[in-house]
Amino acid sequence: MIGWYVHHVGAGHLTRARAIAAHLRTDVTGLSSLPRPEGWTGDWVRLARDDARRPASVRDPTAGGTLHWVPEHDDGLRARTAAVVAWVAAARPELLVVDVSVEVALTARLCGVPVVVVAMPGDRRDRAHATAYDLADHLLAPWPDGAHDGGWPQAWLDKTWHVGGLSRFDGRARTHRLRAAAPPSVLVLWGQGGRSVTADDVRAAAQASADWTWRTVGPEATMDDIWEDLCAATVVVTHAGQNAVAEVAAAGRPAVVVAQPRPHEEQLATAAAVDRLGLAVGLSHWPDPGAWPVLLAQAVRRGGDWTGWHAGGAAHAARLLDQHLTDRAGAA
Repeated sequence: MIGWYVHHVGAGHLTRARAIAAHLRTDVTGLSSLPRPEGWTGDWVRLARDDARRPASVRDPTAGGTLHWVPEHDDGLRARTAAVVAWVAAARPELLVVDVSVEVALTARLCGVPVVVVAMPGDRRDRAHATAYDLADHLLAPWPDGAHDGGWPQAWLDKTWHVGGLSRFDGRARTHRLRAAAPPSVLVLWGQGGRSVTADDVRAAAQASADWTWRTVGPEATMDDIWEDLCAATVVVTHAGQNAVAEVAAAGRPAVVVAQPRPHEEQLATAAAVDRLGLAVGLSHWPDPGAWPVLLAQAVRRGGDWTGWHAGGAAHAARLLDQHLTDRAGAA
């Protein structure tokens, strides 16, 4: 049995866990501050939050720059760490997948549990990330080889699994064919994380590209509706979160990918990567309204061929994890 730690901010970490768990042959227990998700078939350990205190009352949250979030004398941190250790002692997992927390990865490894860390785009060479990446058996990278890991030490590259984009729509048949007589359409796809783009920004972009119809879909939409909308769009405009990009890739749509502010320049790195690889138009910020007609035409010319990014990443990751456990058992 393996454990899977799911960070509670945004929807992407949970989406990845569910997508991969659906393909695993090994039993999986989830650990998270999030409630047990609908359809999760394994056990679920609900952890306390460690971010309930006001910032002004938090002392030394990085332990002098050694870690990312370990505020002194925090009841939530104490309770969640104790719960992880108690679960390890009782369940005796073969492996813990961590998506993502340097502190949980370190806690598990201090308990003698091997760790696979889900890698993240952007500059992760700070002291805390380096600790987690160094101690991991493997780094699970939800992108193709070479997209994000330039500048990584060779020791990290040697143990990285590049599985490509991880989408909840992996394997789904595309449901629409675009009609030649229909006006070109833009689907604005946004998620649950923080956003710097406003509804007024989107309206101004739509007004500046009058030959296009624009609509927005958010996290409240059903999976089926999102998939239908993705497949029907001439161009998708989305933020540069890993899951959003993976879903556009699964649908094979032309796209404009706009980075949002994130720690470690995560989305800037993804927008730059898809632009550099010629997969989509990647932007570092939301452009002025007048730029949109040219950007949409450029996205159409790039064509929406995401073959190099998306190749059933969830199933691939599950196979690697199952095989890793088999290899470890054989070597014991």
